[in-house]
Amino acid sequence: MACKGRGRVFGRLTRSMKKYTVFHSVSAAPAAVKSKVKRSDSLLKIGLDIHREKFVMVAQHEHATPRPPHRFGPAEFMLWVEARLREGCEVHVVSEACGFGYGLYRSLLKLGAHCYVIAPQKLDERNRRVKTDGRDARLLCLRLDRYLAGSKDSLAVIRVPTEAEERARHWGRQREQLVHHRQKLEAQGRDLLVNHELFVPARWWRRQSWNRLGKLVPTWTLAHLELYRPVLLSLDQQIRALTIELEKAAPAELPKGMGALSSVVISREICNWERFTNRRQISSYTGLCPGEYSSGSKRIPGSITRHGNGRLRAALVELAWRMVRYQPQYHAVQKRLAMLARGAQATRAQRKKAIVAVARQLAVDLWRLHTGRCTATILGFK
Repeated sequence: MACKGRGRVFGRLTRSMKKYTVFHSVSAAPAAVKSKVKRSDSLLKIGLDIHREKFVMVAQHEHATPRPPHRFGPAEFMLWVEARLREGCEVHVVSEACGFGYGLYRSLLKLGAHCYVIAPQKLDERNRRVKTDGRDARLLCLRLDRYLAGSKDSLAVIRVPTEAEERARHWGRQREQLVHHRQKLEAQGRDLLVNHELFVPARWWRRQSWNRLGKLVPTWTLAHLELYRPVLLSLDQQIRALTIELEKAAPAELPKGMGALSSVVISREICNWERFTNRRQISSYTGLCPGEYSSGSKRIPGSITRHGNGRLRAALVELAWRMVRYQPQYHAVQKRLAMLARGAQATRAQRKKAIVAVARQLAVDLWRLHTGRCTATILGFK
């Protein structure tokens, strides 16, 4: 009886050991995993750190651990993505905006991949003070994983303009660059005259001022200024041609003070007014909203965020000053006219804050005007 009892106990123990080894032995594990876990590589997430001659990529299949960084040439990377798409993968690629344009973004879309371009940002979340291309690509990949899982704040995705919008926008930006070069050369010539305590006329390189300057300064000074003058005259001609070209694209009827050039530059920097759905979005894009630092009961308002398009911000502030002069009945100007009027006793800081507030409200009203939400008459424009 004792032997039979020990035999039954041994048999139960053997059967339990067999059950245990089915799931945990090395030889049986692959079969068990294959029968119980159905792995799918259909979703492929890629974090990409872009350079001119190489791309550093970190890929993640579904929710697996991201793979080690891999380096590709630009052409090799496109072939690799194309091969993954042929295998049936759904490819999502994220990269930071950089000085290489949006050619990669458009090429990936043509292949059938999903591409996200984000604003440049500090990726070292743990403040380790270690930055490498591989780390950046891995952190981009992990943020993309969170973004696709539903956390839309994980990526600051920007809107990529169309090729037509980029071409139209380039006219105004090229004119701005030429004006900057002209200012730089003008300042160099003025510096030469000021250093020797000589007379400095406005626009010294133009014909009328140049003839006047020739009678008042030494010959050796004119010889040095003559080196700058042909370039400045050529820049004047090119800037004038670009200005005429831009003003041709302006609407036929504009409110008083809203110049044709400013109107076209602002509209082309916006690209598409319809992409904003509320006034907060357009205000944020201009970067004219006040910053804030709050913690507990402490609240410290700061300067403007300068978030978004800097060229648009400068054009809006310039236009706001013209509104003060030509549209004093405009509601945003009326509210702050005591600070902005000529002869006002306000300090410089108060005037700057007031004109920034006018520019911010002006951006919102222009959005309402271009999207048909109101008319110029309702806004009070002449």
